[in-house]
Amino acid sequence: MQLDLLTFPTPPKVSVGRGGGGLLKWIGNKQRFAREIIAFFPKQYGVYHEPFLGSGAVLAALSPKNGVASDTFAPLLGIWTALKGSPEILKDWYLVGYRRMMNAPSKKEGYEAIKADYNACPNPADLLFLSRSCYGGVVRFRKRDGYMSTPCGIHSPISPESFARRVDAWAVKVAGANFFHSDYKESIPKAETGDLVYCDPPYTHTQAILYGAQGFSLKELCKEIEKAKHRGVYVALSIDGTKKSGGTQCELSIPVGLFEREVFIDCGRSMLKRFQMEGETLETECVSDRLLLTY
Repeated sequence: MQLDLLTFPTPPKVSVGRGGGGLLKWIGNKQRFAREIIAFFPKQYGVYHEPFLGSGAVLAALSPKNGVASDTFAPLLGIWTALKGSPEILKDWYLVGYRRMMNAPSKKEGYEAIKADYNACPNPADLLFLSRSCYGGVVRFRKRDGYMSTPCGIHSPISPESFARRVDAWAVKVAGANFFHSDYKESIPKAETGDLVYCDPPYTHTQAILYGAQGFSLKELCKEIEKAKHRGVYVALSIDGTKKSGGTQCELSIPVGLFEREVFIDCGRSMLKRFQMEGETLETECVSDRLLLTY
């Protein structure tokens, strides 16, 4: 059953001047339709929790006054904690990476040198620049050892000046949030009655090559969501919806009765599929997300 959009008003936009666009390039990020997701959030709730932070697109669009965001990926959390505590550090990290790439004999050689440094010692500074300069924002890792294997992107990364404007804008958007390095099994139980939890975990049908996806269990997540629902917590879950231009619905093992409503949100053409198909046309690869609500 589709929920009427009018029941959940869209929150006011945060005006921060120049600096639009995502902070990180991240496959599966909700930048283009974050506000559509937010339109389905309850009118009132306590603390906002986001236990699969990723690119932070929904968090930034919502800009909560009281938010808790977490992720299991330590280098990623290092980026967010730096944004919260010392935004100038992010600008410096990006500037260093940009100069390394542009001063190398070729853009690809500069990128590969930064990637080699990251793989030798995973860290937020290198990850930040790699996420903005890798192919399609597909930050993928080998399952056996966590090696980042994404090649260099086709286009040059944005200028340090443009990135600095994004940092300033995003620092305002996430000012009300606190960031923690933790697993969803640690973070979701902290949500209390009347709080809202938004989950955007790795997708089972499409994101097996991405960080953290290999060990993720939708069944285990559903157990935590059920416990939260019984505590009176509102939970919204973004998960696989359809593929092949919406003609095939992804079958998922979700307990009957756990969610009260289901809506589908058009995601356009799959960027992950573009990466896997090496740039071939994607007219038959449009997908949609499934948004499941416990309320």
